[in-house]
Amino acid sequence: MFSEITFAYQPFLYFLLVIPLLVGYYIWRNKYQHSEMQYSHSGFMKNVNKSFRLYFLHLPFVLRILVFALLIVALARPQSTSRTRDVTIEGIDIVVSLDISGSMLAEDFKPNRMEAAKETAIEFVNMRPGDRIGLTIFSGESFTMVPLTTDHVLLKDLLKSVHTGMVEDGTAIGDGLATAINRLRESDAISKVVILLTDGINNAGAIDPLTAAEIAQMYNIRVYTVGVGSTGPVPYPFQTPFGKQYREVEIPVDEALLQEIAEMTGGIYFWADNQTALSEIYKEIDQLERSKIDVIEFSRKTDEYLPLILLALILAGFDFLLRNTWLRVTT
Repeated sequence: MFSEITFAYQPFLYFLLVIPLLVGYYIWRNKYQHSEMQYSHSGFMKNVNKSFRLYFLHLPFVLRILVFALLIVALARPQSTSRTRDVTIEGIDIVVSLDISGSMLAEDFKPNRMEAAKETAIEFVNMRPGDRIGLTIFSGESFTMVPLTTDHVLLKDLLKSVHTGMVEDGTAIGDGLATAINRLRESDAISKVVILLTDGINNAGAIDPLTAAEIAQMYNIRVYTVGVGSTGPVPYPFQTPFGKQYREVEIPVDEALLQEIAEMTGGIYFWADNQTALSEIYKEIDQLERSKIDVIEFSRKTDEYLPLILLALILAGFDFLLRNTWLRVTT
């Protein structure tokens, strides 16, 4: 951290060039335009002591020159600039948009897709201690579970409480993305990110996913899309009168849609066919976002003209006092 002086109105400093002219004129005037007295001889002057006052006769002029110089510098508006170098800012707002539809209960992840998604999302939150993070959830409908916050303890607690069946079933990808965008659209963060995780095909909601992607693009929101699930039939639990039973079912994911959403917004599409892959995806997103913002220098300017004006007033007052008392010249 260091300070330096700059001038907001630097051209005013050219008036300082007048000072040498004023000094030259003052010297010329005192040398050639003083009164003279003629004496027949000057011998009687040898023993006359010079008054101590004579040594300060030019002090008022010096004070006026200093006042003039100080006022010129003050008019140039000097400013101190405090700088901090090598600053890194990770001012990123992130919203995790999580699919909680019934298909997230499939157990190709352990214990199931829903729990694996929550666990890896919590790991991601732990990676980003300096960021504001929010959580939206969607199924047949969408709503905000946690608005943007730095209270990551609260965020993780509420994330743990998420479960399927909280809203009407379905997969409203467009609504889920639109809700996340709504949390970010008024953010003034340098980087705004949505991580949208789903295991299905858009089959509900009022907003088309590509329309939501266009809105994200308009607000400079980057969307990372994550498709979850194993290929082929996966074990899915069904409740029957005889308890929980499993059937092998296929749960297709609209990869083309997720790919297009990511490309439209400057994000990346990822596919996770197991929990380890999902965890690695969050790590990759974390690294991608960490490299976004490097600030080499931060500066803050403070006006410094007031002390110069005060000093000029003090010197002007001292000059006035001298010229009307001790150094007063009578004619």
